[in-house]
Amino acid sequence: MAVYTKLSENKLKEFFSKYNLGKVLNFSGIKEGIENTNYFVQTDKNKFILTMYEKRVGEKDLPFFMGLMKNLVIANFPSPEPIINVNGNYIGEISGKKAAVVSFLNGGAKKNLTPRNCYDVGIKAATLHTITKNLALTRKNQLSISYWRKIFQNVKKDCSKIDKNLPSVIEKNLDKIESNWPKNIPSGIIHADLFPDNILFKNNRLTGIIDFYFSCNDFYAFEIAICLNALCFEGINENLSFNVTKAKEFINGYNSIRKISEDEKKSLKILCQGAAMRFLLTRVFDYLNLVEGAVVKVKDPIEYLKRLEFHNDVNNYQDYFF
Repeated sequence: MAVYTKLSENKLKEFFSKYNLGKVLNFSGIKEGIENTNYFVQTDKNKFILTMYEKRVGEKDLPFFMGLMKNLVIANFPSPEPIINVNGNYIGEISGKKAAVVSFLNGGAKKNLTPRNCYDVGIKAATLHTITKNLALTRKNQLSISYWRKIFQNVKKDCSKIDKNLPSVIEKNLDKIESNWPKNIPSGIIHADLFPDNILFKNNRLTGIIDFYFSCNDFYAFEIAICLNALCFEGINENLSFNVTKAKEFINGYNSIRKISEDEKKSLKILCQGAAMRFLLTRVFDYLNLVEGAVVKVKDPIEYLKRLEFHNDVNNYQDYFF
């Protein structure tokens, strides 16, 4: 979440007048995240999140996101619920941007998850994969491996400003990842962005999963790889370390709902390398393409270079403590 498009009070109230959500009492921008503009909105009836779609979110994908969240709520999964306006539509428009309102989930993000928290996230990841298995919803992953080379070409000239060796390191690793990427392992709908800031807790209990705007169809094990990267490392850069207990607990939680296959286990190293590469590349791109005036917290690309280096030293999936 972030704020790229600033709204006046009158514009926001005009937009909310098209919903049966009560009188707007106050609102504030949310600076976390990098993709869309988000506002917290308090009315005299409840709390809501207004999202204005920017950058990588295409209009044609919005029905998928709305449908996914609605189906998750029906299945008692702790997802925000998209809300229809008085015209019966989930999507409206404000300041020339497509926008939607979703319910506010109680809880807050934790910067550092405990092993028990990781176990609970593993349960929710597997539950998401299981309950969406038969949904008639599909969306191609717009940030899958087939797009990484193009992103690299866009940043190759300037990424040496971040680290002088970055262009050659990315190219070498990207060649290796592309050559060894798996082809026939289980796939379906994944969240694709299960980072700590998208996981809510209250009294140490997982209360919500938010920000489904990277959700897509891809390998289930790629979700696992993203989570191992996002949840199981501690420290930064030179002090980075992999927390084996957190990884083990995440896997235990996942396996309690959906068993990871042998083929998925064997693919885990390359998928973890790929997940590190995906977030390295998009962080480099965002770092080099800051939007002037945007209220956004820029994330350090080097954190994912260090994760990639760690995965390169892993021998096989057993090193991730199965």
